[in-house]
Amino acid sequence: MKSSPANRSRDIERQAGYLCPEHCAPPPPRSHSPHDMWFIRDGCGIVCGVITWMLVFYAEFVVVFVMLLPAKNVAYSIINGALFNGLAFLALASHFRAMCTDPGAVPKGNATKEFIESLQLKPGQVVYKCPKCCSIKPDRAHHCSVCKRCIRKMDHHCPWVNNCVGENNQKYFVLFTMYIALISLHALMMVALHFVFCFEEDWAKCSSFSPPATVILLILLCFEGLLFLIFTSVMFGTQVHSICNDETGIEQLKKEERRWAKRSKWMNMKVVFGHPFSLSWLSPFARPDHGKANLYQYVV
Repeated sequence: MKSSPANRSRDIERQAGYLCPEHCAPPPPRSHSPHDMWFIRDGCGIVCGVITWMLVFYAEFVVVFVMLLPAKNVAYSIINGALFNGLAFLALASHFRAMCTDPGAVPKGNATKEFIESLQLKPGQVVYKCPKCCSIKPDRAHHCSVCKRCIRKMDHHCPWVNNCVGENNQKYFVLFTMYIALISLHALMMVALHFVFCFEEDWAKCSSFSPPATVILLILLCFEGLLFLIFTSVMFGTQVHSICNDETGIEQLKKEERRWAKRSKWMNMKVVFGHPFSLSWLSPFARPDHGKANLYQYVV
């Protein structure tokens, strides 16, 4: 059977003769802790991140000041206000963690002669070497041209979180898409109820703003909520599907041969969100504790 061009390129990359360690300078000394904040200085990503936060704040403004505060039912305002603001806070916290968490970057410039010798490779054993960042790549790592690093289990680079989605921050990205979808759905439901209330009552009494301003603000929120609901719901579904099948977006796109152990779908979820299952799966503040998750894998 003939191999595809992608497979031929991958075979060449795995050959030790192509490592060329003499072309790699020693990596710069690490002056920071692994727990330091990670941030990509990309103009497009920073703008997209700021826009994301501004859109959430706009939704907060319309929900609180246009719909909830003028409402006559105090219980309705308190319950919906607490629910919407709580979900919005979790969405922004998830976005911050997805943006400022190292997605699984491979140490840059470690493909030096000294480091390769320290690996004590056995005869015939092959390793990856990235020619762009001069790093020894583990399996399932791919180079990101925006982050300028090789990322372990890289799914894709998302400009909306100004970061790659990889091994260490995929949980936060999934939570971000889920909470944005939830607040979008909640906002659309409240807009529908508010329109019904305003049609039944006097428009001047259903909002502290003028009727034309109220209608414009609600229509813009409706458009924003519908757009984000569709987009984030699709992203959430594709991410959960990828996690359950243990195959990243890049691996699906390139149709890469599966060389890793197969696990159950539930165990794949635990690998990303933490082991064992708990409410911390829903928290952007809880770092995934993998525990013994990898011990449950099986090979076919």
